[in-house]
Amino acid sequence: MILDYETMRLIWWALLGALLIGFAVTGGFDLGVATLLPFLGKNDTERRVIINSVGATWEGNQVWFVTAGGALFAAWPMAYSVAFSGLYFALLLTLFALFLRPLGFDYRSKLPSKKWRSNWDIALCIGGLVPALIFGVAFGNLLEGVPFHFDTDMRSFYTGSFWALLNPFAITAGVVSLSMILMHGGVYLQIKTEGDINQRCKTVVTVFSLLTLVVFALAGIWIANIDGYQISSTISPNAYSDPLAKTVIKAPGLWLANYSHYPILWLIPMSAFVMGTLTLLLSKLDKPGLAFISSSLTLAAIIVTAGVSMFPFLIPSSSALNSSLTVWDASSSLATLKIMLWVTLIFLPIVLTYTTWAFRVLRGKITLDHIHKNDHTAY
Repeated sequence: MILDYETMRLIWWALLGALLIGFAVTGGFDLGVATLLPFLGKNDTERRVIINSVGATWEGNQVWFVTAGGALFAAWPMAYSVAFSGLYFALLLTLFALFLRPLGFDYRSKLPSKKWRSNWDIALCIGGLVPALIFGVAFGNLLEGVPFHFDTDMRSFYTGSFWALLNPFAITAGVVSLSMILMHGGVYLQIKTEGDINQRCKTVVTVFSLLTLVVFALAGIWIANIDGYQISSTISPNAYSDPLAKTVIKAPGLWLANYSHYPILWLIPMSAFVMGTLTLLLSKLDKPGLAFISSSLTLAAIIVTAGVSMFPFLIPSSSALNSSLTVWDASSSLATLKIMLWVTLIFLPIVLTYTTWAFRVLRGKITLDHIHKNDHTAY
């Protein structure tokens, strides 16, 4: 049978990655724009131009984030439970930061007070910076392993702390995430603005594209020396989900094992460097549309690099190795995965079509004249 359990698990691993990339590309630029708001906007009118560049689309971009969470819950329930219990405070901090976004967009221009608007600008900056940083920190902790274990009743127990999540490698991964989001947001603003803001965006893209590539390279060297994980026992990809029915080992360099077995995979991290460099050059050449494409591909390559390095692990356990969750033993039933696939095949094209249409309709630049002429509808 073509859609057997192994195939469905692989499909849903790929779909989860696609959803994360979709959020990084669409939600990422408005997180970056919000983070850059207080720095690129030198006065109230310029800041309103920046806010209006994402004001009409930021809510729709959150669909990818919500859908990724729903897919994780439905397709990988064990991974969902471990992630949302072990990383609870980090995720709660992310959600509280995200709460500032709708409030900031809706209430910033309700009063003419400079202090009122300045405070909401800071709130929007926090609402963009904190999630972008924490998403990277979370990936860094996944690569290092999360301290959890299952008991005989398959109840998960997290034995770490919030502060332990803020370790040097995880913070480095957070810097990669934040810098690539700021690069992406700068490119998007370069498309949507003109004049002084547009020129400042070029500087932002230059700085953060270089920072992304440098820190990504540093993280790659680091990964080669930290403990990676590997399944050492026989595992059946078509068996029922049972995380404790395997043996796992860890040793330095194991996260590079997939690249040793399939050297063609090196093209993925290499493409991140190529696309990141291309983003910088295209931005300098005043080709922001092409730079946005290369920036999107940079984000995708970085995310895929992390996924391919960890495969087949979803959440490795640093305290009880055999409790690690993998693609082969942490999924929902075969019937559930098939039903979800049909739902995805119906609704994902609708989301893609709507998103494409929305950005096509709103493809024009946001100018100072636009703000003055539409003062009653602009943010």
